[in-house]
Amino acid sequence: MPIDFPNSPAVNDIHSAGGRTWQYNGTSWVLQSFVGAVGAGVVGSTELAANAVTSAKIADDSVTSAKIAAGAVVEADLGAGAVTVDKIGTGAVATAKLADNAVTQAKMASTISAVTICTSSTRPGSPFTGQVIFETDTNKMKVWLGSQWSSGTSHVGAVSIEYLVIAGGAGGGAGSNNGSSGGGGAGGYRSSVAGESTGGGGTLESALSLGTGTYTVTVGGGGAVATDGSNSVFSTITSTGGGKGSTRADGASSGGSGGGGGVTASSTTSNGGSGTANEGYAGGNGFIDTNCWPGGGGGGASAVGANGATNTGGNGGNGISSSITGSAVTRAGGGGSGIQGIDKTFGSGGTGGGGRGARSVPSEAAVGGTGNTGSGGGGGCQASITGAAGGSGIVIVRYLTAEASAYTITGGTATTSGSYTIRTFTSSGSLVIA
Repeated sequence: MPIDFPNSPAVNDIHSAGGRTWQYNGTSWVLQSFVGAVGAGVVGSTELAANAVTSAKIADDSVTSAKIAAGAVVEADLGAGAVTVDKIGTGAVATAKLADNAVTQAKMASTISAVTICTSSTRPGSPFTGQVIFETDTNKMKVWLGSQWSSGTSHVGAVSIEYLVIAGGAGGGAGSNNGSSGGGGAGGYRSSVAGESTGGGGTLESALSLGTGTYTVTVGGGGAVATDGSNSVFSTITSTGGGKGSTRADGASSGGSGGGGGVTASSTTSNGGSGTANEGYAGGNGFIDTNCWPGGGGGGASAVGANGATNTGGNGGNGISSSITGSAVTRAGGGGSGIQGIDKTFGSGGTGGGGRGARSVPSEAAVGGTGNTGSGGGGGCQASITGAAGGSGIVIVRYLTAEASAYTITGGTATTSGSYTIRTFTSSGSLVIA
């Protein structure tokens, strides 16, 4: 139908009719573009010419994940190379946005390798050079070398084991007329128990990290009279047996802790034996006193044995206290020296089980080192009052009960204290982790 435009319009006047709008430009009426709402689904992919919508025509941030329907964009809708790293916003791809098994080794570039979990019989059929697998039946991680799999690196769990390893204590020097004998040295004391001390004033050792296997435990025996103590062993840790006390002046032995020196009535003395670094201390020296001839004390885990002195035998060096079992116990004391003469003072044993020395008048027998403490025995003073044997050693280990829950561990006598399981060996055996 004809449009009845106004007469004598002014520039930019508007006229509407039949749902359309015109604007006067000074010489004619110009139809304006249609502006209005587009209903949902009115414009689809079939209404758009190829390449009609390009990235240059889309305003920044106008398309967000909230505006894209689930499943609207699939792999087939994307051109090769359409999605690159620089087109993906930081944090845009998160675990929650990935379907299960969406990322596989086959979808990754050959220079990017995930670890493929398999068994020795289900390895990838067409591996690429550098591909990494982990075999759950052998616990080995292997790499494809281009023509074969590498031999692999074994990955097994381990338990952190703290230990206290004490060797056997030595015997005190034998009895002999016209002289006195030194006390036996304590067995070597090695510890990795957190917050405690190791022997000889050394640096605390590190715990062992042990996987499945059988680990040897040897508990060193105490030395007989005038005999060195025996070594104790746990896995790779060896503690040295104590050094024997000198019989008169025949010479004390070095050891975990050294034996005490002796002395003869002819004014001949011997010095104490040396201790082993990080295990124990030296023994004391004999002393010339023509009234009693006092010997030196055996060395202990925490102190040197005392030298003989006027009218007094040398005391054994003190041991070290440990709470590895949950209770504080002192072990590895040196043996005291013997002494001759009337009412003279024999050497006392060091704390932790060291035996006292012998005395001639009134007659006092030497005392042996306490068993399973690794302490030294007391020294003798005359033929009829001989020295005493050293005490046997001990091996104690502990580990966090929760950390070892995946394993079966046996050996020794098991106890618990707090979060730890403790295994105590008073005789030789094995610690088995399975």
